[in-house]
Amino acid sequence: MNNQETIKNISLAAMFLALGLILPFFTGQIPNIGNMLLPMHLPVMFCGLICGYRYGLMVGFITPMLRSMLFGMPLFYPTALAMAFELMSYGFLIGLLYEKSRWQCLKALYRCLILAMIGGRIVWGIAQFILLGMSGGSFTWAAFVTGAFTSAVPGIVLQLVVIPVVMVALNKTGIVVFKKRAAVDDR
Repeated sequence: MNNQETIKNISLAAMFLALGLILPFFTGQIPNIGNMLLPMHLPVMFCGLICGYRYGLMVGFITPMLRSMLFGMPLFYPTALAMAFELMSYGFLIGLLYEKSRWQCLKALYRCLILAMIGGRIVWGIAQFILLGMSGGSFTWAAFVTGAFTSAVPGIVLQLVVIPVVMVALNKTGIVVFKKRAAVDDR
């Protein structure tokens, strides 16, 4: 990676971090809606897709903790800490899977997005289990299913619609181009 691309990725990652800090303000007045729409997830996933898994990992880990320190929401322990591991997983997984995809197209994007969403939710569940267990609380299977899937359905649908639409638009404008790997990589 050359210096110009590194500078571009750092700048974009900073923009995605800022979006991750700002977007929850649009749903923050009604916490239940924010919990359902998952506004911090979108910039982290875009960061992983556009800048790569390293940047997605860093932005994902930093965003919820920085937002907690700056604005007091989400609560640092256990929420922001568990979210840091969850979002770190999203940024890392979607970036890595998409980068390693044989083709970078809509089908590959959906496959990577769904796998990253599942992986991130599993990591969130493990983090919640450990963090709540350390403080004497418990994290049940029902709490995991409710927190990771049932109450998050609107956010999951939003991610499945918005991320591909934006990536296709970026591809059509030439900003982010879908690629097929060279024949050398097919060996």
